[in-house]
Amino acid sequence: MLEMKRLGPRKEEVRMSISFDRVDELKSKLKSLRPLNETELKRIREEFMIENTYNSNAIEGNTLTLRETALILQQGVTIDGKHIKDHLEAIGHRDAFNYMLELADAASTLTERVIKELHSFVLMNDAKNKGVYRAVEVTISGAAHTPPSPYLIHERMEALLNEYHGMKQSKHTLEAVAEFHLRFEGIHPFIDGNGRTGRLILNLELMKEGFLPVNIKFTDRNKYYDCFDSYYSDEHTADALTRVILGYEEEEILKYIKKLS
Repeated sequence: MLEMKRLGPRKEEVRMSISFDRVDELKSKLKSLRPLNETELKRIREEFMIENTYNSNAIEGNTLTLRETALILQQGVTIDGKHIKDHLEAIGHRDAFNYMLELADAASTLTERVIKELHSFVLMNDAKNKGVYRAVEVTISGAAHTPPSPYLIHERMEALLNEYHGMKQSKHTLEAVAEFHLRFEGIHPFIDGNGRTGRLILNLELMKEGFLPVNIKFTDRNKYYDCFDSYYSDEHTADALTRVILGYEEEEILKYIKKLS
């Protein structure tokens, strides 16, 4: 489960205005360049998938290093001294990421069914709970926010998805996906795997709108946790996470442009 640590949002940052002009310009420039051929695209996506799997799992406590993650996913190696659960989490995230790419290419509508299917890959090592909303009360370590009771989850998820479709019409894509992610994690619909599933959904929605997937790094986890504090505090704003996503998105687009130039 995503562990939200209360490190205290900096209000002066929360209130800063956000400009999307540069990332929109970079997106347009990327679109104007020659497309990657199938082999190039496959290689770049695999490199990103491995780094994303490592970082997303590490945020949740997985002990595999980036190199160990790559060995497991590319060569099927078993890492001596590492728990089988760590191996299965890497494999599950890889399969979930690849399914996410299929959904993005098909421009699939985000629904509860899609979310549960992604979660089924993420939690492949837990047959009882994969793709199933939790049936117990949970708390999020260190956070003031308490997720809703199990009987409210479907109602809250349905409402979130309905409101999200409206958000996409009134907000910039990065702002809409940031708010969705914050609210999804607040509902915490599953007993485990919420953070990994939520970050895959975030990337699915970015890709459907022509942006690149982003890699929230393990080393930036405290800044990431602060975004939840910002949202669930009196400020109740998604600005902090929007800025984090914005920074990562610019970084990814610039990498692509460099490879294509």
